[in-house]
Amino acid sequence: MKTSPSLVFIISLLGSFFLASPQGDSCSRNLKLKVPIPFATTNLHCLSVWDAQGFILRYVQTSKNTWSFILSTPDRNSYIGMGFSATGSMVGSSAIVGWVASRGSSGGIKQYYLGGVTPNQVVPDKGNLQVIGNSTFITLQSSRLYMVFQLETTTDEPLSWLIYATGSTGLFPSAPDYALTKHLHKVSIRIDYSKANLGSSQVDESSSSSQGIGSSSSQQDSCDSKLNLNVPLFFDITQLNCLPVWNAQGFILRYTQSSPNIWSFILSAPNPNSYIAIGFSPNGGMVGASAIVGWISSSGAGGGMKQYYLTGLAPNQVVPDRGNLQVLRNSTLITSQSSRLYMVFQLQTNHPLPRLIYAIGPNAIFPSIPSFALARHQDKASIFVNYASGSSASGNPSMNLKRRHGVLNILGWGILIVMGAIVARHFKEWDPFWFYFHASVQTLGFVLGLIGVITGLVLNNQLQFDVNIHKAIGIIILVLACLQMMAILARPKKESKARKYWNLYHHNIGRVLIILAIANIFYGIHLGREGSGWKVGYGIVLAILLFIAIIFETRLWSRD
Repeated sequence: MKTSPSLVFIISLLGSFFLASPQGDSCSRNLKLKVPIPFATTNLHCLSVWDAQGFILRYVQTSKNTWSFILSTPDRNSYIGMGFSATGSMVGSSAIVGWVASRGSSGGIKQYYLGGVTPNQVVPDKGNLQVIGNSTFITLQSSRLYMVFQLETTTDEPLSWLIYATGSTGLFPSAPDYALTKHLHKVSIRIDYSKANLGSSQVDESSSSSQGIGSSSSQQDSCDSKLNLNVPLFFDITQLNCLPVWNAQGFILRYTQSSPNIWSFILSAPNPNSYIAIGFSPNGGMVGASAIVGWISSSGAGGGMKQYYLTGLAPNQVVPDRGNLQVLRNSTLITSQSSRLYMVFQLQTNHPLPRLIYAIGPNAIFPSIPSFALARHQDKASIFVNYASGSSASGNPSMNLKRRHGVLNILGWGILIVMGAIVARHFKEWDPFWFYFHASVQTLGFVLGLIGVITGLVLNNQLQFDVNIHKAIGIIILVLACLQMMAILARPKKESKARKYWNLYHHNIGRVLIILAIANIFYGIHLGREGSGWKVGYGIVLAILLFIAIIFETRLWSRD
């Protein structure tokens, strides 16, 4: 039997999709760049230095006076910066800044000296870093930027305070002045080069609170620093356990068992000019949890602290002064110090619930009399705490399940089912091969889609988000797919008069299923807040399939 070139093209496209998945980067992966690197990469240390932005730093002491660095970040169509500071402050630091504009059309890398907070004080081609000539380059690979450079140092190690920043989307330094625009996000992290460990940090995730590329940092808190509050506490703080529980927002939790049935907590967080909250949940979900919520306005004009019971998702189901926490009377306190909030409370319990939820509210919106209603949080995270060992699990345990749910449904309903439909319509002359290929691909798509729906239901129970429309469409898609699978069992023979009615049913149900699946995939990506990358990636695959279908449809019409 001869093989159609068109059919070979379809099969090759299917194989290449599975074999060529987009590559991310992590410290568990080997570094594979398509360009030569001017130093050996076999002994690189690797640190995930900014989880919220996906920054990964690799470095090695190449010789006594030479240190080599590779900074890997997602490409967000903006510049990236890495500064070396003596104090953690941006002012007075020197930074290596790189960019690749317009998705790879042009780029550059320069040293800048951050002499102050105004743009004219951020000076290109100046700084205290002794950059080795011809060692700097930046490359774009698999939607990630890799910025490479080498420094010659006069001391044993480079400065230990490292500052990372991302610029505004679409704004790049350009000739002749190469001025640097205000950063969008930044973080300052201390590094122990010899141990390849991260120390104290300062997070600035809000562009509204950013003071520019040369802004100075305030006094910070970390588990390595001693707790020094300017107010008296009601319990011994010398034996506090300490955990960084939400790195993206700079949340630090200290706790201790003050007596057999008394547990004491101190939650430290940057003052976001909104409320902060810590919830204790029986199952990891927000519904059914009891939370301690505190706030102090940025002006210091007012503050407060209350327990809330989360009976549901609607604002009127978040009830103040209720909950299952036995809070000790006169044990609650919230204070602002060095631009951080410290929320203190004690619980009467033999053992607190281990599933903890953290949240921050919308900017400048605080609970107030008489209702003390709580506005919907703008961000949240959850972890599992082992109080005995002082360790915690992932800050977002449902993230992997959410992405698996998305990948399974995109592959099953959004790609394989579409490809199977194209083959069934345009390759019937290759009987019976087309039928077996069509049935196999559709069955595989159905199985992946079914698993995707199941993971979605599990995810919905865990997160308890309001995704009723997305869930309803998903169930409709699954029902239609089940009807399609059962219709195979009732498929009449070709010579039967009922065959044309069966074909009409089978084809139109399939078209409705594909339309709903594509719409629900884009809606699900929107609900999952995965950003434009997922939409663009799936959109490109869908455009390729549509282009192929149009070509074959044109050929079909020309035959007729």
